Amino acid sequence: MEAFLTFFETMPSWQKLLWIVACLSFNWIFEAAIPLMKFQYKKLKHIGVNLVFLSMDLAINVLFGLATVGIFIWIGQNNFGLLNLVELPIVVEMIIAILMLDLFAQYMIHWLLHRVPWMWRFHMIHHSDTHVDATTATRHHPGDYITRELFALVAIFLFGIPFAFYAVYRIATVFFAYFTHANWSLPKGLDKALSYIIVTPDMHKFHHHFERPWTDTNFGNIFSFWDRIFGTMVYDDPKQVVYGLDILPSEKDENILYQLSVPFRKDVKTDPDKGFWW
Repeated sequence: MEAFLTFFETMPSWQKLLWIVACLSFNWIFEAAIPLMKFQYKKLKHIGVNLVFLSMDLAINVLFGLATVGIFIWIGQNNFGLLNLVELPIVVEMIIAILMLDLFAQYMIHWLLHRVPWMWRFHMIHHSDTHVDATTATRHHPGDYITRELFALVAIFLFGIPFAFYAVYRIATVFFAYFTHANWSLPKGLDKALSYIIVTPDMHKFHHHFERPWTDTNFGNIFSFWDRIFGTMVYDDPKQVVYGLDILPSEKDENILYQLSVPFRKDVKTDPDKGFWW
């Protein structure tokens, strides 16, 4: 187990980048072979637009990595956090750490991104994609991505999560992000069975429907039971889903400058009748 954790803890940046390329390539193969939706779009242009957002996220990730080194060191030196209050097998501690990171840094912050108006304005960019595929997973406004990273830090600090556990979690989230957004479908019976434990491609598609209530469901990234526990789970026929967002012009979904400006545009109106929602 120590060798396993050391591998992830010391993984160089080029291997992390290779993992991203491998996950994308895996999903692109299945998108071509068994597409869920038959899009009429310029795939290479769509990929290019979303990879621009990925490059921004990677830059932010590097900066956060440098800023959080001291936090991991301090936690280790001071035995701070809930995991340091109990003696558990290392495998159990790692599972707890991944569960809590998935709850705080994925489900809870994602729920807030839909609830808090100023957060939602940043998160709208992720939902504005009218052709959801694997690369949509990389489509996050820098403001959106920063709030997610901050919530990850809250979980790390609260539970005293060591860097090795966090590294395993990050590698897992990369796979699930591309897997759940990919434009391909598992056999229906398999997808439904897996959706009781993990987020599946068909399950996540409802979150990308262009209007409520489906837009505000299925917030999970790795584990689907958070949505089941908190009553935000929807599972139906994904062919009913229409991608995009009803409050943004669909023809500008690949206009990078426009998308980056959305949170600050006065002409982008969210529904005033939805109060704390939007």
